[in-house]
Amino acid sequence: MKRREFIKNTATATAAFTIVPSFVLGKNHIPPSDTLYIGAIGVGGRGVGVIKELTATGQVRFVALCDVDDKMATASYAMHPNAKQYRDFRKLYDAHLNDMDAVMVATPDHTHATIALPFMKEKKHAYVEKPLTHNIYEARTMAQVAKQQEIITQMGNQGSSGDGIRQAQEWINAGVIGKVNRVDCWTNRPVWPQGFKHITTGMPIPDHLDWDLWLGPAATRPYNENYLPFKWRGFWDFGTGAMGDMGCHIMETPFKTLGLGFPYEAEASCTTVWSGDFVEADYSEACPPSSIVRLKFDTTAHGDVSLNWYDGGIMPDLPSELGQDEMPGDGAGGSIFHGSDGIMITDTYSRNPRLLPKERMNDFTPPAQTMARVTTSHAGEWVNACLNGGQTSSPFSYGGPLTEAVLMGNIAIKAFQYKQLKEGKKLGDWAPYEYPGRRTIKWDGDNMKVTNYDLANKWVKRAYREG
Repeated sequence: MKRREFIKNTATATAAFTIVPSFVLGKNHIPPSDTLYIGAIGVGGRGVGVIKELTATGQVRFVALCDVDDKMATASYAMHPNAKQYRDFRKLYDAHLNDMDAVMVATPDHTHATIALPFMKEKKHAYVEKPLTHNIYEARTMAQVAKQQEIITQMGNQGSSGDGIRQAQEWINAGVIGKVNRVDCWTNRPVWPQGFKHITTGMPIPDHLDWDLWLGPAATRPYNENYLPFKWRGFWDFGTGAMGDMGCHIMETPFKTLGLGFPYEAEASCTTVWSGDFVEADYSEACPPSSIVRLKFDTTAHGDVSLNWYDGGIMPDLPSELGQDEMPGDGAGGSIFHGSDGIMITDTYSRNPRLLPKERMNDFTPPAQTMARVTTSHAGEWVNACLNGGQTSSPFSYGGPLTEAVLMGNIAIKAFQYKQLKEGKKLGDWAPYEYPGRRTIKWDGDNMKVTNYDLANKWVKRAYREG
């Protein structure tokens, strides 16, 4: 039911409101029927941007803001000084569950699901930054709970609401480049240090940070400045590496336009990191400095499609049709679609398509527009759907499977990193030409199971810290 209809019907039934939350009152307030009341968790870093996007809609009121780092949250607190402030999201939950319509979560990857799910189970609409979750099991659970509770959801991959991805969909649907059998995706990430060994040394915890709350479900460890801010993305306990950071942006264009679904196969090769003279270090707890991931999908419209991912400075083969000074995408990355009737390129964020060679664009007439465009922001689309009903561009029913496809690539990376040395063999025991750790992962998406390498199933979900 639309929020304004609910309030109208309730008012009719009870003759009048007798209890109104105190934060609704005051000068120049928006009527309750046109306001989405939000509890926001993770309001520093990327969260500041989301707070700004939501505020710009003019249709939200922040009941409470929550962040484990007072310093990082300063900008958001200043924007909404009347919102209650918390470090612990559980206290926000206890105090404001009945005051809220929706939750926004923009914390590090490893706490997305553990924070969002309690609110979702209480029928609160949810906006959660990308990647939706830290592991595949959490993504599947988030999608299931969103469906069960019939709530409005949106994953924070902003390009999903843009014109570019819709235009690319129209070109693919119209057969502009024919059937697509291969897509090469690349990113300039990581732009943070990556390839560390496990850090064992501790440093004094800053006064403005609650380190235990920041760790959340991850195992206890000493605080170290090499984790924060932003650098946590390079550690498997907290982040999802370059692929997790950018895959929900770059991979989404082929995922959406080609109808990819679950990959049935994944394989990776990664940078080898050395410590000392010819001694390979164990970096299985940190993401590699660079990687190539190959995913295979079975599609209805295009048959078998290979999606190849490149990061850490590694680039895909450049098409011969690409001009000498042309980039296969934008500075942050892009996608190259190889079709039976030509090549199409899309950028990282705008998703705007173009054909190769560029001369083909001179006399090209784009197919007619068949898809409605989003006339507001990504956050605004979600707010509007929460208040008035309707759909979003990246609901968890879609963002969940997209995240699963991205994280399947990370399972292949972890399988590569998990050297035979850890499986009871000594360095040098493997056969000639057999690179330790490299293997093809076979994935049964329906049953959420790796079928040919049981060890990898431990990465489908994680063990949460007690409490």
